[in-house]
Amino acid sequence: MNLSNPRELASLLEAFLLASGKPQSLERLFELFEEAERPAPAVFKKALEQLRQSCEGRAFELVEVASGYRLQVRECYAPWVGRLWEERPQRYSRAMLETLALIAYRQPITRGEIEDIRGVAVNSHIVKTLLEREWIRVVGHRDVPGKPAMLATTKAFLDHFNLQSLDQLPPLAALRELEPEPLLAFDDELAAPQSLQARADLALADEPVVEASEETSFSSLLAELDSMEQGLKTDFEDFSALAVDEGEGDELADQAPVIEKTAGCSSAD
Repeated sequence: MNLSNPRELASLLEAFLLASGKPQSLERLFELFEEAERPAPAVFKKALEQLRQSCEGRAFELVEVASGYRLQVRECYAPWVGRLWEERPQRYSRAMLETLALIAYRQPITRGEIEDIRGVAVNSHIVKTLLEREWIRVVGHRDVPGKPAMLATTKAFLDHFNLQSLDQLPPLAALRELEPEPLLAFDDELAAPQSLQARADLALADEPVVEASEETSFSSLLAELDSMEQGLKTDFEDFSALAVDEGEGDELADQAPVIEKTAGCSSAD
């Protein structure tokens, strides 16, 4: 095999990557050759480009991630290829994804800072799961009371999401644009389910027909209240002259001490 030929070297690199099953860095690929037979770096680059072009139109592709180069099945075949494994892919909770996103965009970050941003406590199981998957790691401790651990992402995190570096993460503004706007429950454009609508129509058909009465508007109610207030008396200054005559006034005046005494007893009791 002529290792100085980029085409032949590309076939050998393809064999290396297929056998490894994980990303391989250029340094690791260099180490697989004896010093005397090791191709020049320029030949390596041409061979990798040759391998990339040879994958066009095939079910797999050559991608460069944080840990190096790897051959992987194209994403468009994932729904069918996933059927090879009986175990369903794990679904991640919203809390875990939010925690991972905060670590990725705000790293290094402590657990307390994540809780301050999210407004809720971070479940210990979430951090443990991310550590076990080697998506995050402890990179130090914050110089504050308690010395909380500072969390950051790893190369395994970048490899899983086909990223070479954190610079390839989408900007937060783009992520907000992808969030769907919430639909209001009272939106007129939302149609009721057909089964529910059919039951409602059937219930209305069984009810007796009632003649519709004239709807009372808010303005007519105000007018009716205004007419009712026309006959009400609002001036009570002449109440004593209309309610009692002079004799009744004297009689009430004579009874005033008795009333006050009785009222005093009542209050005392």
